[in-house]
Amino acid sequence: MKDEFELEPEFDLEDDEFGDEFADELSEFDELIEEGENVMLRTAVLQKNNMVALLCIKSATAGAAICRVDPREAVPAVQLYNDKEAALEWFTKSLRTSKQNGWNIVYDGLPLQG
Repeated sequence: MKDEFELEPEFDLEDDEFGDEFADELSEFDELIEEGENVMLRTAVLQKNNMVALLCIKSATAGAAICRVDPREAVPAVQLYNDKEAALEWFTKSLRTSKQNGWNIVYDGLPLQG
């Protein structure tokens, strides 16, 4: 019996439709992380009106990936960077711009689990 409180995701990040576009790049990035690279993770949860958005960054010494989940878009957007400093700069600018556009940052820290 399925738990009545278990929510089904609206989209599956492992879905072939989304995963094929970035599969090679993300698998290379995951391999770097598995090799014990210095990894930095950060998640920002934003709220505006009745919408919730996520902005996440995951970086290692060899590069970084930023994922944006916007409720107005059909699928998440992923941007890969060779330079982790450039990725962090973009992440910071994006948060600043979001605040200027009326989004409230309700959480900014380590990824949430559970």
